[in-house]
Amino acid sequence: MKILLTGAAGFIGHHTAIRFLERGDSVVGLDNLNDYYQVSLKQDRLTIAEAHPEFRFIRMDVGTPDLFEAIGHSIEDVDVIVHLAAQAGVRYSMQNPYAYVHSNVMGQVSILELAARLPKRPPVVYASSSSVYGLGEKIPFCEDARADKPISVYAATKRACEMLAHVYEGTHGIRSTGMRFFTVYGRYGRPDMAPWMFTNAILQGEPISVFNNGEMLRDFTHVSDIVSGVVGAVDRAMDLTLPLEPVYNLGNNKPVKLADFIEAIEKAAGRAAIKEFKPKPPGDVTVTYANIDLAQRDLGFAPQTTIEAGMADFVEWFRGYNQR
Repeated sequence: MKILLTGAAGFIGHHTAIRFLERGDSVVGLDNLNDYYQVSLKQDRLTIAEAHPEFRFIRMDVGTPDLFEAIGHSIEDVDVIVHLAAQAGVRYSMQNPYAYVHSNVMGQVSILELAARLPKRPPVVYASSSSVYGLGEKIPFCEDARADKPISVYAATKRACEMLAHVYEGTHGIRSTGMRFFTVYGRYGRPDMAPWMFTNAILQGEPISVFNNGEMLRDFTHVSDIVSGVVGAVDRAMDLTLPLEPVYNLGNNKPVKLADFIEAIEKAAGRAAIKEFKPKPPGDVTVTYANIDLAQRDLGFAPQTTIEAGMADFVEWFRGYNQR
């Protein structure tokens, strides 16, 4: 199978590319290598993928208005598109909303238009987010819950992506499904996310910001489990005899208190955190908790990694990566 994978130099994109390559698939990776965080980390991820003979990289902004004209001639034989490129980060979206509309909304339109014009009209498996549920009162979050009250620009753009996919399935016949990711962490994770920031601060003996007295709950999901869900969705999307839900939750199904998450890092690092307690920032939700019944049924999704094991592995990688 030949896959066009956007966001190939990103955190989840990197791990997804490696999984497909290791099982024998061919991957064309697309990424613009923007500087939202250090480009060197993205390049290090790419270096690992480029060691595989079946990986090819295209440097391109997914928000380019006509991707078919730009790259269509070189990817005419792709069987499926895995669209993971996005401008990430809830809090940054409140500061720079234009970047989110360009990368997330325009990027989704560009990918769907590309799929509609490619000879094979490949299905699209794309990244959505648990943030679309906003302040949903029904816990755990189910895919059939209303998702029309986002509380951040990031969440609004991700919900827009889902609605655009629905439109293109009806108007262009593009088979697609969105993965609502829940707080993904693991090796080569983003520096703007809590695992990296907290681990770095604890190892350096610097204070960490603990919001809402550490009472916030997050469905922390290890990247290896997320990738298993994405691969399952791709395999199902490729089998036209099987129905495909418009969206699937991919979460650990075991919410963890922020305080317990910090404790897992302290244990792995062998050091205590210096905590500075602060109020919950605008745009942040108090709890994320995934109902994963649909993903279990259709994708064989079964998270395996506990927060203790996952953070121990992350801290081990972090120490080695930053001491090179």
